Amino acid sequence: MIKYFATICLIFSICTNIHSQTVRNEFLLEKGWKFSKGDFQDANQINFNDNNWETVAVPHDWAIYGPFDRKHDLQEVAVTQNNEKVASVKTGRTGGLPYVGIGWYRRSFDVDNYRKGDNRVTLIFDGAMSEARVYVNGKEAIFWPFGYNTFNCDVTDLLNSDGKNNIVAVRLENKPQSSRWYPGAGLYRNVHVVVTNNVHVPVKGTYITTPFVSKEYASVKLKTEILNSDNQDIRILTEIKDASGKVVSTKDNTLKINHGKPFEQNFIVDNPQLWSPENPYLYHAVSKVYVKDQQVDEYSTRFGIRDIKVIADKGFFLNGERRKFQGVCNHHDLGPLGAAINVAALRRQLTMLKDMGCDAIRTAHNMPAPELVELCDEMGFMMMVEPFDEWDIAKCLNGYHRFFNEWAEKDMVNMLRNFRNNASVVMWSIGNEVPTQCSPKGYQVASFLQDICHREDPTRPVTCGMDQVTCVLNNGFAAMLDVPGFNYRAHRYEEAYEKLPQNIVLGAETSSTVSSRGVYKFPVEKRADALYDDHQSSSYDLEYCSWSNVPDDDLALADDHEWTMGQFVWTGFDYLGEPSPYDTDAWPNHSSLFGIIDLASIPKDRYYLYRSIWNKNENTLHILPHWNWKGREGQVTPVFAYTNYPSAELFVNGKSYGKQSKNNSTVQNRYRLMWMDVVYEPGEVKVVAYDANGKVAEEKTVRTAGAPHHMELIADRTQLSADGKDLAYITVRVVDKDGNLCPDASTMVNFSVKGAGKYRAAANGDPTSLDLFHLPQMPAFSGQLTAIVQTGESAGTITFEAKAKGLKTSTITLDVK
Repeated sequence: MIKYFATICLIFSICTNIHSQTVRNEFLLEKGWKFSKGDFQDANQINFNDNNWETVAVPHDWAIYGPFDRKHDLQEVAVTQNNEKVASVKTGRTGGLPYVGIGWYRRSFDVDNYRKGDNRVTLIFDGAMSEARVYVNGKEAIFWPFGYNTFNCDVTDLLNSDGKNNIVAVRLENKPQSSRWYPGAGLYRNVHVVVTNNVHVPVKGTYITTPFVSKEYASVKLKTEILNSDNQDIRILTEIKDASGKVVSTKDNTLKINHGKPFEQNFIVDNPQLWSPENPYLYHAVSKVYVKDQQVDEYSTRFGIRDIKVIADKGFFLNGERRKFQGVCNHHDLGPLGAAINVAALRRQLTMLKDMGCDAIRTAHNMPAPELVELCDEMGFMMMVEPFDEWDIAKCLNGYHRFFNEWAEKDMVNMLRNFRNNASVVMWSIGNEVPTQCSPKGYQVASFLQDICHREDPTRPVTCGMDQVTCVLNNGFAAMLDVPGFNYRAHRYEEAYEKLPQNIVLGAETSSTVSSRGVYKFPVEKRADALYDDHQSSSYDLEYCSWSNVPDDDLALADDHEWTMGQFVWTGFDYLGEPSPYDTDAWPNHSSLFGIIDLASIPKDRYYLYRSIWNKNENTLHILPHWNWKGREGQVTPVFAYTNYPSAELFVNGKSYGKQSKNNSTVQNRYRLMWMDVVYEPGEVKVVAYDANGKVAEEKTVRTAGAPHHMELIADRTQLSADGKDLAYITVRVVDKDGNLCPDASTMVNFSVKGAGKYRAAANGDPTSLDLFHLPQMPAFSGQLTAIVQTGESAGTITFEAKAKGLKTSTITLDVK
């Protein structure tokens, strides 16, 4: 009998331990989705036959596979923010890809160890493009129209009683003329299942702030929502852990949850590591929730300790130190991968921006993927998170204005609660270039949105990207914002500073300089809306759109005035859609030319201009243009150098063109070294840079390339993870026998991948290229392209091979662990 009793106790102990370890379970619905474009009656029903549908993994973008076509989403509009008065046909505005239409996704899922009556089950959609209707076991669980927002729904009451074989079906619809850029299509972000006990912390149910921050100590306030507590006493044991897992502060409190008021705990962290772009240090607050001495939940909140302030006449301060935003705006697509989220691709983008000296990201003009914000926390980027491109007045026929009045507050609350614990987020934007800014009561709509931000998160300032400066200065719109953010209009910054009570100005969107990597136009001159027969823009970085300017203007504003808060350049990366200045029926242009980095993730010359100013830790010396100009012999071919050194000397085939020093004669001379009188002759261009003491510091050489001979393969990473998602970006360079880049090469390159991975996509950065990204071939553009390989789920090696007619075959091997 004693032995029997001991066995029962052991079993009870094991069950108790198992239960305590499974108080919360979360998993992704990734593989095994069935997908089809088109609308289907009864596709939401359990017994619908989807055997003939395509099997896909989520995240999934149905439109990125093309084909490109001028007819996709033709729009006849006048773009008011571009100062257009008359409507015209716009081609490529949304990338020329087939995103318009209806699509269905279906999948079965199990909830293991499901206990009906004891568990709650929630589905979280990080983003679904768009007008999502979610059904579980034939019944509608939720409708959420905005494709960029994370939303969730409790589906407990719709599940099968044993938790097995539940069918989730999702209907998505993208209407024509619903976007100004390529939005993507489908379940393009992750889908999560969260299983909890009845008493639990809801999705994004914590709010953590740091009311006082110093180097000696910081106060941390944690508010935790608890659902279904039924007026019981709730005990929460919270440990704050540093990056090594060491507990640095603890609180153990018991309270009764009344009227839905959050459970509040306060902590002191001694000698805190302060979060900054240079030191992106993160803590975790791990909270265990108890009812009657039984643990019912465990919830972890990652956060950073840092202090942000905006001070009139002085600007933005992080941890007591003033800094100017060295930021970029980015759309959400990942070039040849489309809108489907991938952490390795995001990390690749941020790594390149970090090397440029960028320290801030604006999520233009939509709510970001959670993975992007998490990476910015980890890698050290300040963020301006932005929800809307439209409010109540339309930009697009079927844009967000259709939903604004009913859904704006719901969307805002979701966004704010989703990201208010992220250390990287230092500012909210409530909109971008909204037509409402010029309406007589536009300030009231702005106030409505700003008030929601202040209610949900009083710790961060609020801005808005405004482009109609006269309107917003005269009607009170700009004056009521925490931070007036201007898109372009650099020539009106001082006027705005003098008129507005905040006495600060943020460059919420700047430059819109256009360029095509490796393409140079003559004569070299500063020009707005320059158009050419080849539908490219010059990489001398002096061409821009009618509403914008060249980079030097914004760089000077940041340098010259304490009250300017820095800038967010349009854009960090080229993106699909908005092919200005070739958007007015100028097919085949279907991607932007604004990027500092092109669609193939290859830097343009402009990258090095920003790097020479923003990256304070490494030297920069970059020469442009290339030196293959057959037919230009004897003609003036200016040479520029982008460098952090104060002066440099240019030599062409050993002949000196003189020493240039940065100076204030023009804003361009302040940031660039320019030899405008160079006469082209084949051979060698060499720039010798001098430090502040006049000593030779560094030199760089560009040579006239001979005939294409072989391909260089350069992988951004050679050690990959066997998770089925990791990526390597392989730059393919067509070079001569001596390794000089052949800048005129447009060779078609074919790829093959063997081993522990597969070919994923390729791009060449040409905004006019109609070559499909997913096919294992791509022509070089200006001598280069990028191919992307993806790992499988087994360790081994990946062998990537590139072949091209007339060139030696090249291979590279990557390790997968």
